[in-house]
Amino acid sequence: MLGINGGELLVLLLVAALVIGPERLPTYAEQLAGWVRRLRDVARDARARIDDELGDTAADVDWAALDPRRYDPRRIVRDALLDDPAPARSRPSVPRPGRAAAAAGAAGATAAGARAAVRDDGPAPYDDEAT
Repeated sequence: MLGINGGELLVLLLVAALVIGPERLPTYAEQLAGWVRRLRDVARDARARIDDELGDTAADVDWAALDPRRYDPRRIVRDALLDDPAPARSRPSVPRPGRAAAAAGAAGATAAGARAAVRDDGPAPYDDEAT
């Protein structure tokens, strides 16, 4: 709860009780309870409205796939570079050219050539000359 443990919450409540005073404390507690009730009602109404607006499509959404903790930029880039992600299959190994040949060939590389260089059976290649 907001990074506050039980002991800290108890100290905060005690300080609030001393600052506010025993005369005004019940009034403020009632106001806080009313705000919490209103916030719960708003959240419940918003959830009901979203469910009504989206209908059955909301039930089909895989919320676990949209979890930001599962974000992997390497996978996203790999999927974006490959047109049709085919199942993993063995490919003949292609010898890599030296730096001079790579620099000369980089000017004429096409998008199709770049896609062919990406392998889908391992992590994305590391380019030490990229900025």
